[in-house]
Amino acid sequence: MSKLGNVGARLYRGEVGYDFVGKRKIWYGISILITITAIVGLAVRGLNMGIEFSGGAVFTTPKTSVSSTEAQHKAESVAGEHQVVVQKLGGGALRIQISGLDTKQSLPVQEALAKDLNVPVKDVNTQLVGPSWGEEIANKAWLGLGIFMVLVVLYLAIAFEWRMALAALVALIHDLTITVGIYALVGFEVTPGTVIGLLTILGYSLYDTVVVFDSLKEASKEITKQTRFTYSEIANRSINGTLVRSINTTVVALLPVAGLLFVGGGVLGAGMLNDISLALFVGLAAGAYSSIFIATPLVADLKGREPQMKALAKRVQAKRAVAAAKGASQEDPQDELPGGEEAEDGDGTAVVGPRHQPASRGRGRGRPSGKRR
Repeated sequence: MSKLGNVGARLYRGEVGYDFVGKRKIWYGISILITITAIVGLAVRGLNMGIEFSGGAVFTTPKTSVSSTEAQHKAESVAGEHQVVVQKLGGGALRIQISGLDTKQSLPVQEALAKDLNVPVKDVNTQLVGPSWGEEIANKAWLGLGIFMVLVVLYLAIAFEWRMALAALVALIHDLTITVGIYALVGFEVTPGTVIGLLTILGYSLYDTVVVFDSLKEASKEITKQTRFTYSEIANRSINGTLVRSINTTVVALLPVAGLLFVGGGVLGAGMLNDISLALFVGLAAGAYSSIFIATPLVADLKGREPQMKALAKRVQAKRAVAAAKGASQEDPQDELPGGEEAEDGDGTAVVGPRHQPASRGRGRGRPSGKRR
């Protein structure tokens, strides 16, 4: 941990660093490739909408020795053409959802499932969901997402500037697209838990971005009054200065979410935990990536097109060219003064100085002998 702290301190002071902004075209290419893959997966496979959105019946059985695969075959034989999804719950119980069933169809299906699974009919819990309820949830989710994005853009434009607001919006859309695309590729069911997870990651994905933007805002104050760094270089220093903090917060946030996803969902068989935790896990990871590799480099690109920043970059390059030319013209590494002849000091030490430099009359004062020469 001490080594990590040392690295973080050196990154913050600018002693070491990685050129994130300079290699932004590589990150843009990677992000575009991932985003295209997510969009293609979404277009080809589509989202596996849960019964809450499509409507149907959910049957929850008590503990049974029948496996989920066997229960899937038995439920499909009973349901006919309706889509069936079987999930294993904790304690050996099963959750069987069949889309498109109405009240009249659900009762014979409940009896047939109880017979096939060898459980009492009264112990099979049945819940009916209408498609209108799911449509209402979807509409409210879209409305909440739109309001959130508008408020975020307005806040960032006021607190920082419009370029940062635009970059944050692009990074946010990037994170949501990747998360939804992975849902389509993996085939996880989209439930109200998924909607909750997607709305939750909106804030998380912006957290690291705002931290870097705040550091960049402070570092770029009165930037045109200096000629040491360009805007892109200051943006890169801001990323490196907050890099360790971003990694630490992301890892700390991902660990409990990974526990929900792999332990809660995989071992305990908790269905809704899978829906929420997958959205959170992918969204947190994508948000940490976009804040470093997408948002800040994009701000540097947009800001670098301003005439003032272009002029600053030219001044910085000109100053560095002059410094390099001076360094190359110095053949003698010693700092020799003009007319540099060697003169003897009072104690016989040779010093470098001008040809006609007068000797100090009080040079002998303060010596133990008190004599003058």
